[in-house]
Amino acid sequence: MRQWTIDAFTDQPFLGNSACVLEPMGAWPSDDWMQRLAAENNAGATAFLARTDRPDRFGIRWFTPSTEVPLCGHATLASAHALLAEMGSAAGLLAFDTASGEVTARAGDGGYELSFPIPPFERIATPAGLGEALGAEPDEVWQAPYLVAIYNDPRVIGGLQPRLSDLRRISADLGGQGNVGVAALAPATAGFDAIDRFFAPGYGFREDPATGSFHAILTPILAARLGSSPIRFRQAYPGRGADLTGRLEGGRVVLSGRAVTVSEAVLRVRPPEAAR
Repeated sequence: MRQWTIDAFTDQPFLGNSACVLEPMGAWPSDDWMQRLAAENNAGATAFLARTDRPDRFGIRWFTPSTEVPLCGHATLASAHALLAEMGSAAGLLAFDTASGEVTARAGDGGYELSFPIPPFERIATPAGLGEALGAEPDEVWQAPYLVAIYNDPRVIGGLQPRLSDLRRISADLGGQGNVGVAALAPATAGFDAIDRFFAPGYGFREDPATGSFHAILTPILAARLGSSPIRFRQAYPGRGADLTGRLEGGRVVLSGRAVTVSEAVLRVRPPEAAR
């Protein structure tokens, strides 16, 4: 079985967020096998693809080194890159069946465009202890699959040193997945519109370098504040960083970004189901 390591939401290797993508299989391996391979890869996520009766449609599941996740934008972008740039798919539009609804992908403008359903979100009062856990009191908070903390001062974002156990507890107490994203509008001279970070103790990470599912939430929140889209995002993960663009289109969120293949490998192990 072939596997690619791809850096997503970047046009340079060793930036953005890494994902491993396996060539499509005829059926899902066991959850245990997929989790073990994801732990062995130790990338931001490993994407598993299942073939359907259509060459442009796939099932997709994502595992971090510690858990399966319901939606993963960067590994979906990496999967589109693997299918189109590495496996030679001629599909004009790829469709992925996910636990969070259909996600589509197409090549465009030198990179890729992913179309996501808009997750439910609502503004809430700042949960008790969230400011202390983050290291700075947010100016507004939104509840979605992740907690989203918005700051008026973009200088705050880079200096946050959160207490991850507290973030996970606060998010989980509100029915979330244990993760918290932070964002602020950027100065006019920054070269991008918003700066953000994503703390992911619920997924087994201190911080995620590039998080498409978070920007599917941020895009409609900040588009309402800015009065327009597209929005140019800079995810300010220390030492890597990622660039992506989000816009609203037909009741969905479209995220745009690039990807770079770092390596190709041949797995010498196969799941028991695929070995038969």
